Amino acid sequence: MLDRTGRKNQITIMNLNEFNKLGKEEAASLLKTCCGSSAWVTALMKHFPFSSEAELISVAEASWYAQCTEADWLEAFSHHPKIGDVKSLAEKFASTSHLAGNEQSRVNEATQDVLEQLAAGNQQYEKQNGFIFIICATGKPAAEMLRLLGERLQNSRDEELHIALGEQHKITIIRLKKILDTASWQHLKQSQITTHVLDTTLGKPGKDICIRMKRNVKGGWQTMAQGITNADGRIPDLLPPSRIIPAGNYQMVFDTGKYFNDNQTKGFYPQVCIEFTVTDNSHYHVPLLINPYGYSTYRGS
Repeated sequence: MLDRTGRKNQITIMNLNEFNKLGKEEAASLLKTCCGSSAWVTALMKHFPFSSEAELISVAEASWYAQCTEADWLEAFSHHPKIGDVKSLAEKFASTSHLAGNEQSRVNEATQDVLEQLAAGNQQYEKQNGFIFIICATGKPAAEMLRLLGERLQNSRDEELHIALGEQHKITIIRLKKILDTASWQHLKQSQITTHVLDTTLGKPGKDICIRMKRNVKGGWQTMAQGITNADGRIPDLLPPSRIIPAGNYQMVFDTGKYFNDNQTKGFYPQVCIEFTVTDNSHYHVPLLINPYGYSTYRGS
């Protein structure tokens, strides 16, 4: 595949109309670089050519969540390099290295110690779950990924499988946008669920707080998404863009105990759990105002 400069193995930049004019084999090959599941690619190609970018994203999501099986999900996961594994980026994953390399670019800023911890953590994770640690690494520093890896090692395999589904779908959308760089993506909405933590004692954002979003499964709460608040106290991508979750009750659990410990503050709440109800496909913003001895929340905008 040549890009517009005539170079091989680069991101092919085009709009949707140009993509629709490709041969089916070439189009399927490009889709495979976005998500390594053969079943997912086959499902999408049944709708090729696509009438709009919105249809492409809608079919991509429905195929991934509703039609693919665990075997298909695991196949997609196997096409990712392990976080921090530079050798596999260069060798095993050469066909997508132009995509994955950029996604993991901030890993290259990490110290050797952090990289070694990431490698060790990935080995433990794979042994524990039977698949590699999947995270949408775009924009995340290595230290944050290492923190999330440690947090997610505490989850059950079923929880991790569902978290990884969301992370893979985020990656898929990012790669589709890279390939169809001149397409129109204005229809893509932000994560349906967002949050913002403010430390009212300091008057500053609550950064580096681990947050778990949970769903109710057979009467028990199961983690379905997980993230770390950024320097603004936010997690803007808790769910994939335009992903609409079913109506029902959900929880957001904030690890406030570690936050206060890290800031040398004696806090009263080891964690804050907010349960809320999703009733429709609108945006839900669930902020948390926290201090060592109190907290409040509301539905924001």
